[in-house]
Amino acid sequence: MSLFKAVVVGASAGGVEALLRVYASLPLRFSLPVITVLHLPDGRHSQLAEVFERRLMRPVREAADKAVIEPGMFYFAGPSYHLSVERNLSFSLSQEERVHYSRPAIDFLFSSAADAYAEALVGVLLTGANEDGAKGLATIKRAGGLTIVQDPAEAQVAVMPAAAIARCTPDHILPLHGIGVLLAELDQSSCQPTR
Repeated sequence: MSLFKAVVVGASAGGVEALLRVYASLPLRFSLPVITVLHLPDGRHSQLAEVFERRLMRPVREAADKAVIEPGMFYFAGPSYHLSVERNLSFSLSQEERVHYSRPAIDFLFSSAADAYAEALVGVLLTGANEDGAKGLATIKRAGGLTIVQDPAEAQVAVMPAAAIARCTPDHILPLHGIGVLLAELDQSSCQPTR
């Protein structure tokens, strides 16, 4: 079995392309749930789940309140609500104050997931134009989870990954391809046939 139970990912400006590159490099039998916050404009229906499902040819859902997190599923936060992970490994949606001008906020997801999964969590922070996610990634690291940040030199907008690096010294600083490869390797042990 894999040591890890879930992956949380945050991105903002330039995030759609970055997420597609990372997720496309994961094996189709990737068994960990992947929960993503991408900063979204308020009040409009998000088509992220549909777009990513079509592009990746794997199951992708918008996270729903009280839904239990399933292995191998890709989830996206919807617009206008913060997305949290509860200790019973279900989702919770809320309309609390914005964090770094954002709702959904990456910090909200990362901090709650760190509380729920502790050392069994992988946190990934990608391109973005503000500091959302840096505090949450530090929380994941303090809880014993694995922290990964996109190399700012490769990011379309380097502010977000640079803020995370300054705040918490992540375990890995990698280009997008390297992040996909590492995530696949982290899940490898759960996909190996037993002899």
